[in-house]
Amino acid sequence: MVRLPEDLTLPDGFVLPERPDPPATPKDAATVVLLRDGDRGPEVFLQRRVEGMPFAGGMTVFPGGGVDRRDADASVTWSGPPPRWWAERFECSEDTARALVCAAVRETFEESGVLLAGPDADSVVDDTRPYADARPKLESRELSLAGFLADAGLVLRADLLRPWANWVTPEEEPRRYDTRFFLAAMPEGQRADGVTSEASRAYWSTPEDALEDWRQQRCGLLPPTWVTLSEVGACGSVAAALDVQRPLGKVLPQLEHRDGAWRVVLPGDPGYRGEEEGR
Repeated sequence: MVRLPEDLTLPDGFVLPERPDPPATPKDAATVVLLRDGDRGPEVFLQRRVEGMPFAGGMTVFPGGGVDRRDADASVTWSGPPPRWWAERFECSEDTARALVCAAVRETFEESGVLLAGPDADSVVDDTRPYADARPKLESRELSLAGFLADAGLVLRADLLRPWANWVTPEEEPRRYDTRFFLAAMPEGQRADGVTSEASRAYWSTPEDALEDWRQQRCGLLPPTWVTLSEVGACGSVAAALDVQRPLGKVLPQLEHRDGAWRVVLPGDPGYRGEEEGR
């Protein structure tokens, strides 16, 4: 795994003065790294979260969010690897795997307007404007993904997603997520935007430029985002990134308060305690 830089620290408020006892139970979540090829290699779609949000306010992130209980609805018309395949990759139940994939598709559409679905199992919509009214209804939970896809006559394209990583929020933090990271190539004809209440800015960037923005203190990055940018940037192209086969054991970072700041310690780093590296 990529080593984190020494000066990557967590913002104030991420860690409580006293460690929660017992630690908060992580909530299942999905994050999608949207990719497109640019003149200088692969580009990723990033969003700066609105200041003051309960989790990761002001940070630059990939689209994503928590799983809704209705994301496990088995009535969704599905194309691609079945839930069993995803369950094996993420080492979870089939119901959880189905919910994670549906959450990935739903959150990507809510937050960026990119829809990983099509009229049939072999196509994907090339213009999402006819479905724009559904985005705020999905975000407010007035509408479920299954209901939206059924009403629109669309098939969820699980084959457009690739499993990438599984990060769990450290036990010291008050809000915890068990987040599965996915990759997806930007569908031809579609456009990603920032029409969401959760982001103050949305843009495409090379991973290298995003990391340089962080070094110049122009944006804030959490450890999973920093590591993912470094890993994807090393792939050289979207096709190469989508072809990567990698282990997906849970990454459970630990926190260390040193030099007046909270620093993240990853499995394999000096000082990582015990055998909590995940399965």
